[in-house]
Parts: sequence; structure tokens; C-alpha cells
Amino acid sequence: MNLQTINDIASELFDALNQQKIIQPLTDRYPEIDINDAYQISRKFLSLRESSGEKVVGKKIGVTSSVVQEMLGVDQPDFGFLTDTMRVQNRSSFSIEDSLIQPRAEAEIAFILKEDLLGPGISKEDVIAATDKILPCFEIVDSRIENWNIKIQDTVADNASCGIFVLGEGACSPEKFSMEELSVEVIKNGEFLSEGKGSAVQGHPAQAVAWLANTLGEYDIPLLKGEIILSGSLVPLEPAKAGDKFSMELKGVGTCEINFI
Repeated sequence: MNLQTINDIASELFDALNQQKIIQPLTDRYPEIDINDAYQISRKFLSLRESSGEKVVGKKIGVTSSVVQEMLGVDQPDFGFLTDTMRVQNRSSFSIEDSLIQPRAEAEIAFILKEDLLGPGISKEDVIAATDKILPCFEIVDSRIENWNIKIQDTVADNASCGIFVLGEGACSPEKFSMEELSVEVIKNGEFLSEGKGSAVQGHPAQAVAWLANTLGEYDIPLLKGEIILSGSLVPLEPAKAGDKFSMELKGVGTCEINFI
């Protein structure tokens, strides 16, 4: 895929984000697009956001569950970038009309780093040693692609379908628990919705972060001290609409809540 096409697609995604509109799947219109093209589009998309004043505050891992990987026909996760404008305060009310198109909620474990990590060669143990704390998090994924009709190239180009994220209250050292055994319970509108364990994320959330560090290392991009790293959903994605209230408890760690208006 030539540079002009990459730039044109990134501009189309940037306009879709700002105008809260959907576009047709990239893989339908550009059958030649490959995963490397998609990451180049994602980087250009990010640069447009940075040019508009947004600042990168972290990174996210997506497509961590075997179910989603099977749906997209891949055998590995993907990644995107988090910016300051994506962060929403815990227990706040957020208007979907402000910035989202077709949101879905995910319950995750967020890592806050105390040291840089640059792959290759990063292990799960390296991630745990470099992490200051973990805490509960809602990521509200969103897609600029119509009806979430995505293949892996579509979501990668679209910054891994990032929307907004909410860091909860309560945190602990990554060594306090066996993270693969950590369990989460999600409540929607006062009723039980779902539950899951850390093992749903690549077998261990820190393993997913190690994958991210090693994959970004191929692009010479480090995970930086102080960054927020979202490790992937422990539960199935759940559509969100105005009037919905989501809360989660990461057992033994803390809680997180977001209300949509």
C-alpha cells in the first residue's frame, strides 16, 4: 500500500472520529491491505490526533481472547495508543453523544509502570518487576467501522478500536495476587452481567503486556515509566447506550464505575 493511500485512510479515520460517523470496512475497499499497512495507518492516525493537541498517556492491548481471535482469524493480539482525552473519571457520567459511535464495555486490569520496558526479550516476570501497581479499569471500545464489521486489519488501523477508558479506585502491587487467578464481576443496570478471570487474557495479564513490549520493540517503541497499559478484557464485550450504568469489582483490588447519559 503506497504512502498516499495510508495517509488518506488515516485522515478518513480521523474525520470519522471527530464527526462521530461510521465508514465502510477498509478490508472491503482495500483488499490488498495487510497488517503492516494497518499499523502504518494507525501511527498516522495517532499523529493527526497528536497534532490536534492530544498526548499519549499509555497503550492498550486488544484481541486477547481466543473467541475474538477466532472471529478475526488471527492468532495474536493487537495494540493501540491511549491519549489524555480518552481518560474519563471513575464514577462519572459520560455522554455517548460527546464522542462515541457504537461503544462496548470491557472490564480489564490496568498496569501503571514504574520503569521503561523495551523489547525484544521482555518476559512476564520483567513486566511484573517494572509495574508500580495494578487497578481495575473499564475500557469502552468503539469502532469507526460500520456495525463492527471488522477484520484484524480494520481494527488495527482504527487504533485497536479505542474509545475511552476509566481507571477505578483501589490498587495493589502486581505481586500481591496471582494475576491469572484474579476474578472480576461486572454489573449492568443493577444486575449481574458477567464474570471472568485474569487467565482469560493470554493466560496471564502480564504475559499480554510482555507481548506488547516485545511487539512494540520491533517498531522501536518502548513502554514508558508512568504509562497506563490496558491488558485486555476479562469478560465478553457488552454494548452500551445512554442510560446504562456499568460497575465492576476486581476482587481484592478495587472497583470501577461509569454511567452513560
